[in-house]
Amino acid sequence: MTKQPGAGGDIRGQAPGVRERAALAYRPQQPGPSPRPAEALRGSPLGDGSAVAEPQTDRLRYLDAATRRIARGMNLDETLDELCRAAVPAFADTAFVHLYAPLPVGDETGTDPGVLRLHTVDRAPPEAPVPPPPGTHPPRAADTVRPTADGPLATLLRDGRPVLGHTRGAAAAAAELLGAANVPPTGPSGRRLVIAPLHGRSHVLGSVVLARGPGRPDFTGDDLLVASQLATHTALGLEKAMLYEREASVADALQRTMLPPSLPEPPGVRLASRYLPSSRTAQVGGDWYDAIPLPGNRVALVIGDVMGHSITSAAIMGQLRTSVQTLAGLDLPPDEVLHHLDEQAARLGSEHTATCLYALYDPVQHRLVLSNAGHLPPVLLRPDGRVDVLQVPPGAPIGVGSGGFESVETHAPAGAALLLYTDGLVESRDSDVLTGVERLCARLRAVARTATPPALETLCDEALGTLGPGGRDDDVALLAARFEGLLPETVAYWYLAPRPQTAGQARRLTRRTLGHWGLDSLAETTELMVSEVVANAVRFASRPITLRLLCTDVLRCEVGDDSPVVPRMRHARLSDEGGRGLFLVDQLARRWGATRVSTGKIVWFEQPLPGPPPDR
Repeated sequence: MTKQPGAGGDIRGQAPGVRERAALAYRPQQPGPSPRPAEALRGSPLGDGSAVAEPQTDRLRYLDAATRRIARGMNLDETLDELCRAAVPAFADTAFVHLYAPLPVGDETGTDPGVLRLHTVDRAPPEAPVPPPPGTHPPRAADTVRPTADGPLATLLRDGRPVLGHTRGAAAAAAELLGAANVPPTGPSGRRLVIAPLHGRSHVLGSVVLARGPGRPDFTGDDLLVASQLATHTALGLEKAMLYEREASVADALQRTMLPPSLPEPPGVRLASRYLPSSRTAQVGGDWYDAIPLPGNRVALVIGDVMGHSITSAAIMGQLRTSVQTLAGLDLPPDEVLHHLDEQAARLGSEHTATCLYALYDPVQHRLVLSNAGHLPPVLLRPDGRVDVLQVPPGAPIGVGSGGFESVETHAPAGAALLLYTDGLVESRDSDVLTGVERLCARLRAVARTATPPALETLCDEALGTLGPGGRDDDVALLAARFEGLLPETVAYWYLAPRPQTAGQARRLTRRTLGHWGLDSLAETTELMVSEVVANAVRFASRPITLRLLCTDVLRCEVGDDSPVVPRMRHARLSDEGGRGLFLVDQLARRWGATRVSTGKIVWFEQPLPGPPPDR
């Protein structure tokens, strides 16, 4: 916790326990000449030197408790807060902490930053509301200090050893830290002031100023050893906290860049997603989701979770997500996609496993095909408000290598919504998975009663409401899809024999269909492109080719054949008789492409509609 300079407030929070209070009851040795060994022996009733050993035992007990407290800090503020709890009021009445801005991290090289900024102030509360003696008041610290490279303060910080305020060079350093205007001539004497540099393994991080009031004894040489230990453990804790925060930032950025920046908008389906990182900083998981458009206006919906919480888990997640995208582009069935993904995970190492659910939605046939690799079952919200947990045979997780994945087909009616999620949504330290899934279904039923159909964003928000208050132990990934489907009247499909006359037949079918859809203005260019693509398919096909026209937000044409040879556009010479077909398609279509599928390939192109889609 941070207090502004001069606030004078107590930021120590809850008092330590009884055992800690006893350990932190530091009783400094009174100033004066140290007794000689003979005098120490005579001062002990047993003649065993206990008169000297007792203050040393107090210091060791205090240091043990104080360093334990400082080591408990998990971030920068907690570490400095624990330092202040340990030092004030047991060891000093006031503590000021200045840190370099920005703080050096890790093995970075270069000169130290030139600015020290006041970060923490802690003062002991007065024992009684008695005004201070005339001419005395507690010291204050400068908000910003710019030590010169060869000045007394920079030299003292580089040296790394704490010093008393009255020693040579320390007075000038104290004037920089406390501000010349804030150090009155009648303030605390130099013997009641200690400057302890915060020196990490490789860098100077800042300084700690510890001061005692007039009613307490001066600091001694033994107190400098105590201040040195406090500063050393604090500096190590600060370095640990900074490295921890940097790892958290890198891991979070790594995971977020591997998630899709935006979801596609394929015809016939609406998509929404949520991702919530774990509340435990630097403990990122491997949760991911994806939506992949496929030929024929189909879409693959994927969600997965790599076991473990580390940067390695996030990196494995990125590799698996890339593999899924590649496998989905081959137009394989869901169970084969998981089978090949399992083989790929085995190449990455047997110590990494993941769960994955792969769903393939066809908006023309209103069909949903799913396959599961150890993941949680999806939830389907039907148009009438019923909520079903789809029973998909759970295969072994990805990376186990046992295979045996199965695909399940189900009807996906228009208006239904599918929710894919990771275990962080339904599992916590307070409830198991089954209870979490039941709670999720109950919330979906409740929102379905208020609106028919509920918006996807509302569904996602209601689903996240099952998390409840408190921190999250795991990441949460959620992918929601609303199935709208395509009307049969917007799709035309033919099987054509691979003969020389097929190109002319395809032109006639295309012109007749576009006239039925009220798209006569696109007939000429579409006929030309269909003729070129079909003619190319006839050259390589040995089985009937397919021609499909879809009219959604664009006019899409797909020609499929059983040859895996994907056509490539080339620039024909003036003497060539052919080789200009794909060049014409590239010039006339808004988009075009060729995709290998399990049965061969599909060449497709799209054209924008001339205006608002007419009533068909």
